Amino acid sequence: MAWIVLVLSGVLEAVWATALGKSAGLSRPAPTAIFVAGLALSMIGLSYALRTLPVGTGYAVWVSIGAVLTAVYAMAFGGESVSALKIVLLIGIVGCVAGLKLAH
Repeated sequence: MAWIVLVLSGVLEAVWATALGKSAGLSRPAPTAIFVAGLALSMIGLSYALRTLPVGTGYAVWVSIGAVLTAVYAMAFGGESVSALKIVLLIGIVGCVAGLKLAH
């Protein structure tokens, strides 16, 4: 159960990071509300998962999921440039996260 909550919390990290970018310095109400809700839920889920998972592994998985999803979203919808190297490196992050899960 902790792994499922951790993955969902990582997804919420991407949500709040993207909302933060769209909030224009927390001056736009809707993205700011999404940022605050996503951040709170993501942290609650992370803290729940870290009750049973090692902190180093849990945090690395959480931040990696958030980083990869945020980058993919930005490349797909946010105008960030896409390159083969970026894609390969993001796949590498996913592979490392899978390795952490297997090593646990």
